[in-house]
Amino acid sequence: MYTFVAIEIIIKFSTIIIYHIKYKGVIMNRFFVGVVSLTMLLSITSIQANEKHGATHEKHWDYSKNGPTHWGEFSKTCAEGKSQSPINIKPGKVVELNHKYDIALNEDVHTKAKVIDNGHSIKVTPKKGGTITLNGETFKLLQFHFHGKSEHTVDGKRYDMVAHLVHQNPKTKQLAVIAVFFKEGEKNPILDSVINGLGKEIDIDPQDLLPKDKAHYFHYVGSLTTPPCSENVQWYLLKQPSQASKEQIEAFRKYYVDNERPIQELHDRVVEGN
Repeated sequence: MYTFVAIEIIIKFSTIIIYHIKYKGVIMNRFFVGVVSLTMLLSITSIQANEKHGATHEKHWDYSKNGPTHWGEFSKTCAEGKSQSPINIKPGKVVELNHKYDIALNEDVHTKAKVIDNGHSIKVTPKKGGTITLNGETFKLLQFHFHGKSEHTVDGKRYDMVAHLVHQNPKTKQLAVIAVFFKEGEKNPILDSVINGLGKEIDIDPQDLLPKDKAHYFHYVGSLTTPPCSENVQWYLLKQPSQASKEQIEAFRKYYVDNERPIQELHDRVVEGN
């Protein structure tokens, strides 16, 4: 928009100069026309370059200079929301799970998936995701991504790594996220597939991320852990962690080691468990 305004100003200015010169009886020659044209071209190019430079340096959230303490500048919800994530889970204060929040996981889908570094985490987007069933509603897997350390803590402890499986109800657009903790242990084949497939399309089955015990979890209502920090997200944190080798954890942390949001206040929310 600014480019067109500038062009209009330059053309009007040039017209005034031309008119003034003609009025004084000076004959315009090709050299003068060339100078005016070149001046206009250079001015327009400079304006476009400045606009492009400004767009390139547009402020964007991150985990350093524009980190979590500044996220309220990108979304007020990040600073003012009362149902924010992640939180610290205190098992001694967890109440019995309301059965309407029981979930059934149906993640066993062999599919192709694209693996990218989105600037905040390693993200995997399956062409055909699995589902979870919650309170009679089906939520489809949209993507899953990794954090170099777990964002949620249990009794103040962070796990070595975490995967967040993001699901959405196609009718209501509500989100439900399954958090899979990882602790150092045996090598996990699916993690090798992801890290070695960065920037490629891979064959994957998201169920391979899950631990053997998928029936026991913590549940609460929270938010996205990155801007815009939207709330009313159903969070499920599987109690049993999966395993990852030391080498695999280090491989992921070469990309992201501190991409976790600080713990948020629980306020009047309740954490349930089974």
